[in-house]
Amino acid sequence: MNKTIGIIGCGNMGGGILTGIIEKKAADCTKVMVSDKSEALLAALKIQYGISTTTDNTKAAAFADILFLVVKHFLLEQVVSEIRDFVKPETVIISVAAGKTISYISELFQKEIKLIRIMPNLAALIGDSMTAYVPNELVTKEELAEAAQLFNSFGKAAQLTENLMDIFTAISGSAPAYICTMLDAMADAAVLGGVPRQTAYTIVEQAMLGTAKYLLETGTTPAALKDMVCTPGGTSIEAVAEIERLGVRPAIMSAVKVCADKSAALAKPSK
Repeated sequence: MNKTIGIIGCGNMGGGILTGIIEKKAADCTKVMVSDKSEALLAALKIQYGISTTTDNTKAAAFADILFLVVKHFLLEQVVSEIRDFVKPETVIISVAAGKTISYISELFQKEIKLIRIMPNLAALIGDSMTAYVPNELVTKEELAEAAQLFNSFGKAAQLTENLMDIFTAISGSAPAYICTMLDAMADAAVLGGVPRQTAYTIVEQAMLGTAKYLLETGTTPAALKDMVCTPGGTSIEAVAEIERLGVRPAIMSAVKVCADKSAALAKPSK
């Protein structure tokens, strides 16, 4: 790809995006510029990847043909006000801000922009994010294909309609929090049963990884795999019955709903 890429904000998510782009050779390091307030972080990234760095967001904005805005939703308005006069008309802007809609972001820029809204998750740090993306009508097919190539460099990506982004945020963007809560509880139960703490974490994490890989590689549904594990009168069905008795399934469904509702609420302008 010959396009220049800017990344404003290089915390966990920005770092994962950067790592995927460079390590998967989706873009040459000489065509990447990262802006962040941490000079120590930027110095380390410059040494590690050979990229350009700056603490000035306007420089990254002026540099980029494709510009990632990897900032928290409550900082988006401030950052856009800094950079909007420096973004080139042909630049494709990619926003990671949770809950902030295409129309809301476009209004912040106060001019027509090429915009793609995305929602990755923290697994971008290891190149295994699931990312949803939604372009506005000004993004061409060629530009969308180039952007999708970048998204796939830090995991898998799928195009959705914008009305599905809040529920996607709830089942994917926030999923590591739910999954880690469950894994931590399973590890606590293992420790209660006498398993050393670190060994318990290794066991439950590998169990989760193996289950996910099996589902993805075989196309088996979660319900079908559950039935395969639960032999009649066995230990697993006893555990599943207890999960159902305690209402874990409706608790998870309720958690996803409140997360999606919160994402939708973030679309409202800040006071």
